Amino acid sequence: MNERADRSGGAAPGGGVHRVPVLIVGGSLVGLSTSVFLGRLGIRHTLVERHAGTSIHPRGRGNNVRTMEIFRVSGTEPDIRKAAATLAENHGIFQTPTLVGDAGEWLFKEMDAGGGLARFSPSSWCLCSQNDLEPELLTHATNLGGDLRFGTELLSFESDAEGVTAIVKSRETGEHTTIRADYLVAADGPRSPVREQLGIGQSGPGDLFHNVSITFRSRRLADVVGDRRFIVCYLTSEDADGALLPVDNRENWVFHAPFHPEQGETVEDFTDERCAAHIRRAIGDPDLDVEITGRAPWHAAQRVARSYRSGRVLLAGDSAHEMSPTGAFGSNTGIQDAHNLAWKLAAVLEGWAGDGLLDTYDAERRPVAEATSARAAGRSVEHSHPGFTPPPGMAGAGPAGGPGGGPAGGPPAGGPGGGPAGGPPAGGPGGGPAGGPPAGGPGGGPAGGPPAGGPGGPPAGGPAGGPGGGEAGGPTGGPGGGPGGGPQRGILNVALGYRYPQGAVVGADPGTPVVPEGLDLTGAPGSRAPHLWLRRSDDSGARISTLDLYEDSLVLLSDAAQPTGWHEAATHLAADMRVPLKSYRVGGTPEADLTPDDDATDWAKAHGVTRGGAVLVRPDGFVAWRSPGPAPDPESMLRQVVGTVLARA
Repeated sequence: MNERADRSGGAAPGGGVHRVPVLIVGGSLVGLSTSVFLGRLGIRHTLVERHAGTSIHPRGRGNNVRTMEIFRVSGTEPDIRKAAATLAENHGIFQTPTLVGDAGEWLFKEMDAGGGLARFSPSSWCLCSQNDLEPELLTHATNLGGDLRFGTELLSFESDAEGVTAIVKSRETGEHTTIRADYLVAADGPRSPVREQLGIGQSGPGDLFHNVSITFRSRRLADVVGDRRFIVCYLTSEDADGALLPVDNRENWVFHAPFHPEQGETVEDFTDERCAAHIRRAIGDPDLDVEITGRAPWHAAQRVARSYRSGRVLLAGDSAHEMSPTGAFGSNTGIQDAHNLAWKLAAVLEGWAGDGLLDTYDAERRPVAEATSARAAGRSVEHSHPGFTPPPGMAGAGPAGGPGGGPAGGPPAGGPGGGPAGGPPAGGPGGGPAGGPPAGGPGGGPAGGPPAGGPGGPPAGGPAGGPGGGEAGGPTGGPGGGPGGGPQRGILNVALGYRYPQGAVVGADPGTPVVPEGLDLTGAPGSRAPHLWLRRSDDSGARISTLDLYEDSLVLLSDAAQPTGWHEAATHLAADMRVPLKSYRVGGTPEADLTPDDDATDWAKAHGVTRGGAVLVRPDGFVAWRSPGPAPDPESMLRQVVGTVLARA
């Protein structure tokens, strides 16, 4: 109870078998996100979480632009931004040997200084601490009908060809309940008991470094910080290095100090006196008022499960992958896992896709985790994260898109941790570290604005640096426009531009890097569909993003002025195959369902097709297939494509 706010749930009446399509194990960010996404799709599910409520500690706070797009479509974005209001004006990464005086420099000061991110997305990054974000997800999941049982732990499970039988226990009453589910989603943390029971191994170098998160109060520190509203400040004094993170910009703060258990150091060595003295030395003010309120160890690791699926059980979030917290890639990758998985579970459970569709979850998401975890570790090297001594060769930039690839420029650690003094070592849902890693910085655009050259338009910042154009308002660089070696090199290609070369896609190039060098959101199969502003042609005339169309069905886009037969084929096919497939004609004619918001928008060009072509987009907003031009028999072609994407033999 000292670790979690109370939100216990009761067991099924009478203790009988509780039957449900999906059982989610773990109720932190990824488990709750899975609940929200399944609830939006009308899939009944039960979530069990051993802790009594959501996180009460300000950790894991960086939500990148792709995650916020997903929250936008799921209807949660407005409430999340309200919850994030306290740190809404904090931007940038500051590095200095001391906060006293004028020393130091901004590694970057604004995430989207040129405002160019709007060319690529209707959303933007959001700094919302886990203790603020989880309650919002919980509220939405509950309102959507989710059966959420906090204070309930998984004791055992058995999987067979038809489903999973699990036994859970109420930690309040001790009552046991048997749950029979068609599928189990394990979002139970990096030490996942579910993964361990399945015998799924992990790849990667393992532990990278250790820190202790120290929460403290200081009323005078705000005066020392002044108007430097950073996300995180790296303090580089040789005898007191660390990372300082604001919680409320007033009196509550978090400090990440190096921790070396491999040298025999223990958490007990971090006494209040030692912590306060270290913070004062790091800040540069020997008289600073420091009241220690908590401490907890956490470790950064780089591991990826060797498989995300074992029969009826699927891994998501930290149970599937661990990453260095620098850049907040871990939590964002986990939420995006859940989004990828939710529509596939819904499709299989509702009978409009074959079970083989669930195999594409591993084929798509595991390579993303492998590439992203390598980028996150490289990012920790670039930012000289406290306590991190990289192994030889890690600082070198390998080929983009796979393990060992060059760092991708995410902002650094930003989510404060710090469990209560003497608190249990396993603090977050699913057994994460108490206080958790500081996964934090937003995943927005580069310091000078995101790479130019957005969908349907020319480059916006001078000479192009490769695919995606030059940086809007910043120097040109290699492909994608990132400054060579700069602190924000290539963030958008990791946060937004990753690809699925294989999986539930048709026509993707299997040789395409998972994380390409440049940002190319022009409708290629396996990439996130382009963002364009459109207006509905009905009486509402509502202004929407193309991304708002993608949630509960496949979507076919075709041109309203071209008599190619795509719209008619999709309409007939949806009824004949009993597949949720919506067809939208785009253009300025009376037949149009959607009209471009301005005359300069060319929907076909933005999607890499001609006006006679068509684009099929999945419920998660990724392009499943496209036809560059007309087809002799559009219905036959579309039938074949839909059958392949949905694994319908």
